Amino acid sequence: MLMSGEESEAVAMPEQESIETTQPVIEQGMLFDPAELARLEVAHQQWEETALHQSLQHLSERDLLETTSGVPIKRLYLPQDIATFDYMRDSGFPGSYPFTRGVQSTMYRAKPWTMRMFAGFGTAEDTNTRFKYLLQQGQTGLSTAFDMATLYGYDTDHPLAAGEFGKCGVAVSSLADMELLFADLPLDQITTSMTINGPASAIWAMYIVNAEKRGIPRARLGGTLQNDILKEYIAQKEYLFPPEPSLRLVIDTIEFGAREMPRWNTISISGYHIREAGATAVQELAFTLADGLAYVDAALARGLLIDEFAPRLSFFFDVHNDIFEEVAKFRAARRLWARLMRERYHARDPRSWMLRCHAQTAGVSLSAQQPENNIVRTTLQALAAVLGGTNSLHTNSLDEALALPTEQAALIALRTQQIIAHESGVAYTIDPLAGSYFIEQLTSETEQAAYAYLERIDALGGVLACIQNGFFQREIAESAYRYQQEIDTGRRQIVGVNAYTTDEPLKVPTLYVDYTGQQHHLDRLRYVRRTRDQAEARRCLDNLRRVCETQNNTMPALLEAARAYCTLGEMTNVLRAAFGDYTEPAIF
Repeated sequence: MLMSGEESEAVAMPEQESIETTQPVIEQGMLFDPAELARLEVAHQQWEETALHQSLQHLSERDLLETTSGVPIKRLYLPQDIATFDYMRDSGFPGSYPFTRGVQSTMYRAKPWTMRMFAGFGTAEDTNTRFKYLLQQGQTGLSTAFDMATLYGYDTDHPLAAGEFGKCGVAVSSLADMELLFADLPLDQITTSMTINGPASAIWAMYIVNAEKRGIPRARLGGTLQNDILKEYIAQKEYLFPPEPSLRLVIDTIEFGAREMPRWNTISISGYHIREAGATAVQELAFTLADGLAYVDAALARGLLIDEFAPRLSFFFDVHNDIFEEVAKFRAARRLWARLMRERYHARDPRSWMLRCHAQTAGVSLSAQQPENNIVRTTLQALAAVLGGTNSLHTNSLDEALALPTEQAALIALRTQQIIAHESGVAYTIDPLAGSYFIEQLTSETEQAAYAYLERIDALGGVLACIQNGFFQREIAESAYRYQQEIDTGRRQIVGVNAYTTDEPLKVPTLYVDYTGQQHHLDRLRYVRRTRDQAEARRCLDNLRRVCETQNNTMPALLEAARAYCTLGEMTNVLRAAFGDYTEPAIF
């Protein structure tokens, strides 16, 4: 495991002969007296031989006493489990290295986490209405979902987009859609997250141009672009181009953001989709940080300085039902990233050491059976994210195993966060589970296991090599298979699915996407193509093509194309022609 190189400072004590002659010498940094630990171990053995032995004779323990990821959980955790724990090295204080206890000094005591509900369906107008509704209900940040055609860089009238309009997010084919999507919203006062990857830079260009047309300078815009293409090859599979040019586009945005948009997170390095594909908590953490290190290496190779861009890197994690495992994952993530940034990359700005993250409750954990149970699952997961110290949070809706969320379901999900923030008391103190023998040991185990994966990935040639040789895909597939086998055999119980089932029919209302909106969208797309300055649009696309053939940053050309109302499909077609398509090699 990486160590910080820092030891806790000795505290000068006044000379007291009686104390010096009776107290044992304790090593610097140790929290426990070794002699007391030895006495405690004797007492523990006596307890096992008496009280515990008698209890087990009458009632045996349950099977599958392990984390969701399959890590065995001990019966009891004691001080000796964290005997080597050094507070300043391993925990520290909130807002200070190694940030185990949080990246802000006051955490939620000053301000709750950002409540950023994921929203997007049908037309830009419909989604704009949902955005305004959620803001009126107390949401504090926007989070945009795009439909499948948009995610793949196609205009809505492309043959491959047939039947996909608005089903998993909003359709955006040109700047005209972006203008309607964020109409009347104070983009310089709220932050906006956009979940898109392959064509992320083109969509971001439309967002920037839209704001500037409204008189909002790009430097005042705050938000996050997911833009994590490496995890697409690993898990989600919404890639467009081969890995190398795709990585170039990501670094183009990181470079542009570092120099032009100081309030924007140009990438959200995402473990969420890796976990949803079947990874364990440790794999999610390790593969996400490995991707992050790959982006850091690529940005350094571009000529950027580590402290020029690292403060705006952000992360995105899944939150499952196992509360303590999830809390440990968040704490281990911050500590491991801080150590890597300071020791491996020699970053000097403390902001470069901070792992700032968004979290979303686990969509894959939701069931179509007895969907009301999903409210409870989401509540537990949201609580875990808060106890783990997330910076922002989306809570899934009860009906998401069936369809896009209805307005009422989305409101319940938002209210879940608000109740946790204002009624539960968990936000009153910082990192309330710190010092728990179990949590501290699980945090260290998670960090060590994730670092072991990082070493394996390095030994195999790095992230791009592991994508090509199928390492990530095999690891995730094996974990997903094990978990599903546990459910299929009944060894792992899921309430309403393989335990406590009923035959009652579903009674949950679901959202219907009105396809009259698709016609309005297509009419607008045709109008844009017909009325724009055609010569200017062609010039901008030609310029984008020339830039792709050089090593210059593509963002200025994409901004120019967006400003000329070139469509998403037109811009992506230029990139496809320059970079080629990508087909994943056969792994199994």
